[in-house]
Amino acid sequence: MNQQEPAETLSVEQARAAISRNINPIVATELSSLRAALGRVLAEDIISPINVPAADNSAMDGYALAGKVLDSDAPCRLNIVGGAFAGRPFIGSVDAGTCIAITTGALLPAGCDTVVPQELALDATATYVNLRPADIGLLASLGMADVPVMRRLRVAFFSTGDELRSIGETLEPGCVYDSNRYTLQAMLTRLGCEAVDLGVVRDDPEALEATLRRACVEADAVVTSGGVSVGAADYTRQIMAQLGAVDFWKIAMRPGRPMAFGRIASEGHSAYLFGLPGNPVAVMVSFYMIARDALLYLSGAKVAPLPLLSVPTRTTIRKKPGRTEFQRGFLVPDEQGRAAVSLTGPQGSGILRSMSEANCMVVLPHDCGDVEAGQAVDVMLFDGLI
Repeated sequence: MNQQEPAETLSVEQARAAISRNINPIVATELSSLRAALGRVLAEDIISPINVPAADNSAMDGYALAGKVLDSDAPCRLNIVGGAFAGRPFIGSVDAGTCIAITTGALLPAGCDTVVPQELALDATATYVNLRPADIGLLASLGMADVPVMRRLRVAFFSTGDELRSIGETLEPGCVYDSNRYTLQAMLTRLGCEAVDLGVVRDDPEALEATLRRACVEADAVVTSGGVSVGAADYTRQIMAQLGAVDFWKIAMRPGRPMAFGRIASEGHSAYLFGLPGNPVAVMVSFYMIARDALLYLSGAKVAPLPLLSVPTRTTIRKKPGRTEFQRGFLVPDEQGRAAVSLTGPQGSGILRSMSEANCMVVLPHDCGDVEAGQAVDVMLFDGLI
């Protein structure tokens, strides 16, 4: 006997519907870790407990401002009064005629409704140009396996002083661990230099001359710490003059007054020499304020002045006219929530803690005297510098 076909033939859609009418889903549920939840079916709706994003933020690196200032066809020049970073918002509002530097993902502060992309801010202060991860990806997208670049600048560095000991050595009475070489190596590495550590050189003219001659052969530039003052055991400037020329060795700045610069030569090789002071803070300040730009320029990088922010000081700052001072500070909000700066305590050039606890440098100009609490001072943020 032949089996009869159904009187009504269902379409695919009808068949699917028929199946769905006759089945029921399972009701048991379980918890799964997020890492193991790929491909699983949610048992209930998920409602976000927070707003995403939590507030207006920037979709690009650039400058945040009030858009109404751009209504005119005339060029717009605004003062940069601060910066906002992802996870570190700018404290306070942005007034008319000002703007802030802002990075992708950073919250827009009060008073801002516009972000001008960094590349469209024609006169904005920049740092230096090098290949970033995005640039590497862009080159890869062009199928370029090789790219011409500047050779890394080779910089030899060493410390001078009979009292210095390297980490791991025994400290005899009157001796201290040498922190300057480690600070210098870190700062040079941050600049992209190839750092050549020549160790600690004792206070002996022959040992110093031998090390400087070796540095000439091995490096493009030499950075030393200590030995450039006028003490009985300070020989760096003297040996510099024998091997080449000393362009200067004193700067009206604090810290960092005894700093030598010149060029030395040996065995057909020559190198620029930056003789930094011996005190740890003076080493860092003189490096960043004097040597840094020169080393970047030697590296082939584009160099622009580091940006300064004008903020009120929370305390009175004592200063004598006639020298530029770089005091270590910490940028914090004042009672009204606006950015203000405080000093990090004692400012002695041997107190490295004053740098470690700081997030900015208070820059006091040459002719400036005492600064009263509430007065505006220029600060240079460490973020991106140190």
